[in-house]
Amino acid sequence: MSADAPLGDVSDTARWVAYFRALESDRPDALFHDPHARRLAGDRGRAIVETLPKGPLSWSLAVRTRVFDDLILDAVQGGVRVVLNLAAGLDARPYRLSLPVNLRWIEVDLPGIIRLKNEVLGTQQAACSVERVSLDIADQRARKDLFVRVGGEGTPVLVVTEGLLVYLDAEGVASLADDLHRHFPSGSWLLETVAPDILARQRRLWGEKLRAAGADHKFAPSEGLEFFRPHGWAPGSTRSLMDEARRLRREMPLGWLMRFVSSLVPGRDEKFRKAVVYGVMERCSLP
Repeated sequence: MSADAPLGDVSDTARWVAYFRALESDRPDALFHDPHARRLAGDRGRAIVETLPKGPLSWSLAVRTRVFDDLILDAVQGGVRVVLNLAAGLDARPYRLSLPVNLRWIEVDLPGIIRLKNEVLGTQQAACSVERVSLDIADQRARKDLFVRVGGEGTPVLVVTEGLLVYLDAEGVASLADDLHRHFPSGSWLLETVAPDILARQRRLWGEKLRAAGADHKFAPSEGLEFFRPHGWAPGSTRSLMDEARRLRREMPLGWLMRFVSSLVPGRDEKFRKAVVYGVMERCSLP
């Protein structure tokens, strides 16, 4: 791996994120502990983190992981019996969260990621049953077959797309939303959105490197979670990255100053709070 091309392909972004989870797990005030993250990230994940600008990832990924942990546990306690984790990357939640033994956890990702997880986690004991599926989410025919199989069981399902949607364009996200609405009559959907100005900052930091790896950041709807309503999904439980970072005491450097400045400009405070939003989306009627 050279400094000019730290990311070889989109799967390297999973190693990148996993190493940040390893760094968080080493902190005395860690928001979560992932004992498998360092092995999953490998030397390549470490090298990517040391090569690319860290930007907001050193604090925001820790907050996102913790918030997704909490929302998943809430959904399971509320009756979800299947978690369908699309583009699961190197997430190891079934091995570190307190999940009921009768929960089914289905992980979907590209073949290389699935092989790596099988190698690293193959001898580890998960809290619940884990099924791994090698599949490209962009392959509409293949994902339809999966959705028909899982959704056809009629069991309450939570679909998780942590860190996925930003890599798709608006048309691709809309298509995925339509497919999930069509095939999961008992489903909810945990996702995130970023505001257009946040996307612009991400592109300034990593855009050239991500594009070279075929992993450009694209999706940042100006309407936020309301983007999904015409596709049959309405916001249920929502969390703001900025609010959660403050609650968890893991704000960005000078976050207090950003909040103060935002409070002085009408409408700016709400824009600041909605820069990145996590939401459990519930099915609603199509327009």
